[in-house]
Amino acid sequence: MSSSREPPLNAVRAFAAAARQLSFTRAAAELHVTHSAVSRQIRLLEEFLGVPLFERRIRQVTLTAEGQQFFAEVGPALQQIAAAARAVGKPSSGRCAVRINVRPSFAVRWLIPRLPDFVERYPGIEPEVVTSTVAPAQDVEGFDIAVRRGLEGWPPSMQVHPFLEDEGLVVGAPALLASRPLAEPRALSSHVLLSARTRKSDWDDWRRRFGAPRNKPAGRLQFDHLHFVLQAAVDGLGLALAPTSLVTHDLASGRLQAGLPALRMPLTRYYYGLAPEAAPQAQCVAEWFESMLRGAAPAAQRKKNALR
Repeated sequence: MSSSREPPLNAVRAFAAAARQLSFTRAAAELHVTHSAVSRQIRLLEEFLGVPLFERRIRQVTLTAEGQQFFAEVGPALQQIAAAARAVGKPSSGRCAVRINVRPSFAVRWLIPRLPDFVERYPGIEPEVVTSTVAPAQDVEGFDIAVRRGLEGWPPSMQVHPFLEDEGLVVGAPALLASRPLAEPRALSSHVLLSARTRKSDWDDWRRRFGAPRNKPAGRLQFDHLHFVLQAAVDGLGLALAPTSLVTHDLASGRLQAGLPALRMPLTRYYYGLAPEAAPQAQCVAEWFESMLRGAAPAAQRKKNALR
């Protein structure tokens, strides 16, 4: 190891981004630098430590055992640095920023459409939406409050709270369902089925739950993220098995229509958690989440009653 007492911090930051994304390209996009800059910083860090941190393969990188150990140590350290900076930093205006960490699909389809309500209620708080596909325990960029499905992947120091209940619902563009009606599950065979790379098993899970035949569909299209799947459904490319939490506005506006509305598959519930070092104003976001939950409960019950 180098005789220097501290590793190069820019290199540590580049390493953390690449370790979280398992991609130099995505890390470069996150840090707004070039791929070669990330690669150069990581080589610098590996030379400083005297050990390889990544196994480099064609279009893929994985952490070595040393890389995993280093990532587990530097992640909390970077969070602590970010918290210290927020604690002593002078605000640039009278508004306080609160970092809300969510997955991209949840940001696009649930959070952002509702943010105008939050801004109106809390004009002194500036919500900063940070999207991430990793579990909160692995996120090294720091956040005040996070939302994820399920109870796995949360830091032990965080207390999590139940948030939205959710169901999987078959949806499609109204014009598509009008031209090819979906009166029963077997009619899925006449449609293209859309799915996300991160939720490959949804259609099979849905079929098993409702005893639907495993007939070959007219086609399949797969996308990297769920919000791309939902946009493809809006554009009439096929049917999506969508979380109801993420298509509320599309259904209300008529951009999407439910097919087989009585067949709803329960999905893992959402939870939210506040970071131990969160800004005090993050509690306002938690209160807002709770108000959204109270407002959604009667509507959800009305929908269930209507289906009986």
